Amino acid sequence: MEQHPPMILDKPLHRCLSCGTTENMKKRRYCSIQCRQRLRHMLNIRTGLLKALNARNATFYFTDTLIILDLLPYGAKDIYSFIYPRSSRRKPADDFSRLADILGNLWWAEKKRTNRNYLAAKLIFEQATREGNRSDRLRPREMMIPTVKGEALIHLKLGKTDLESGACRQAIKNAYRRMAKQVHPDLGGDSEAFLRIHQAYEELILWAEDPTFFKRCGFPDKWFFRGDQNRWVQPLPGL
Repeated sequence: MEQHPPMILDKPLHRCLSCGTTENMKKRRYCSIQCRQRLRHMLNIRTGLLKALNARNATFYFTDTLIILDLLPYGAKDIYSFIYPRSSRRKPADDFSRLADILGNLWWAEKKRTNRNYLAAKLIFEQATREGNRSDRLRPREMMIPTVKGEALIHLKLGKTDLESGACRQAIKNAYRRMAKQVHPDLGGDSEAFLRIHQAYEELILWAEDPTFFKRCGFPDKWFFRGDQNRWVQPLPGL
């Protein structure tokens, strides 16, 4: 496998975090729900390889020319980076599947030859670029995310980060006033749209009276694998 030195992802703003397109992205993080779900699916059906490599954490990200899988095994301080060239007509999800197939087939062939899992894993790690004492680079960030429905935020054109400050009630009221002026029936707007905005406002104001959050771990621009949960999570929002 061709080896490349580790590199820092330098992506333009508003690039889809699943396929990389910049077309019609505006301020969205994904070009479509289907695109995001497809990459998550392709990552999750390959978790067997990460389990075989005893992965504690891993990240997946890509540039215009490369895909990068960084992996930190349990008990290790070194990060192993598997870097693979992007194909011209394939999406990152397909390129990841090709990389996983190459490594998985290599692992199984060595396991069959030696009947030793650790020797098969050793062979795979020999294919990677190794970064010594960099385990902190795969230490995920923690983010507290409001437990509100995304639909209510969409109607008021708010982000979840707008609800993190102590002034969240005022942010909700300001957003409601702004949107109400645009769709109020008395101002030539649509009554159904105004009703949706008002319902979203009431829902968010009720949440603000006793705000609750859930904790997410990950990175703002990389997909993150948690070995303790054996699953991939999408990049953190709003960073």
